Amino acid sequence: MHIAIVEDEQEQRDLLQSYIQQYSKENGMSFSVEAFADGRILIDGYSSQYDIILLDIELPGMNGMEIAEYIRTKDDDVVLMFITNMAQYAVGGYSVGALDFVLKPINYSTFSMRFARAIKRAGLRKSAQILLNLPDCVRRIETQQIYYIEVMNKMLHYHTQLGEFVLRGTMQSVENELSRYNFVRCNHWYLVNLRHVTELRRDTVLVGQTELEISRRNRKAFLTALTAYVGGSNEWI
Repeated sequence: MHIAIVEDEQEQRDLLQSYIQQYSKENGMSFSVEAFADGRILIDGYSSQYDIILLDIELPGMNGMEIAEYIRTKDDDVVLMFITNMAQYAVGGYSVGALDFVLKPINYSTFSMRFARAIKRAGLRKSAQILLNLPDCVRRIETQQIYYIEVMNKMLHYHTQLGEFVLRGTMQSVENELSRYNFVRCNHWYLVNLRHVTELRRDTVLVGQTELEISRRNRKAFLTALTAYVGGSNEWI
């Protein structure tokens, strides 16, 4: 997992790196960590290479909020975690999709709890490539590009950002393949990518611009999965 730290104070950069190292040892995880004193260096040629960014607000040149806004134009998935002493920016932090806003000084106990949450979110939002065996070719596609999959007359219809692709297969097999990437059935006919859920209504869910029915049988499992995906919030229930 790739982590970036953006913090202009050397002492704070070293502290955060030591916390990550301690967390790594305690949990048997491996992290690649890069530290930046200036956020402009981070965003120069940014290419979505990080899973988590720990970001201070008060920085030279561009402040942390401006950096976060720029990152969001390039990367919807990276987990942003503000660690700062500027509490007045908390609301703005959530406007750029920040997972957390942690006030300094921060101790290891607090850091490890918040960092674990960031790791969980980063893992949930990972994408992967799959192959679609179409009648005339084999097509490679990112799972994040798929809105939902529909089964109709024993054919699977992949509704994606690239258009609709139709191929033979079973819903059970594709569900087994894609469940690890946060695809969940809202009813017997539809397998939904939680990444693209934009609105939950009484008995339906809006996926991209398409409204799909949530069956009574699948409702509890679907809402539980959606709640976990958005980070433990119960706003969907």
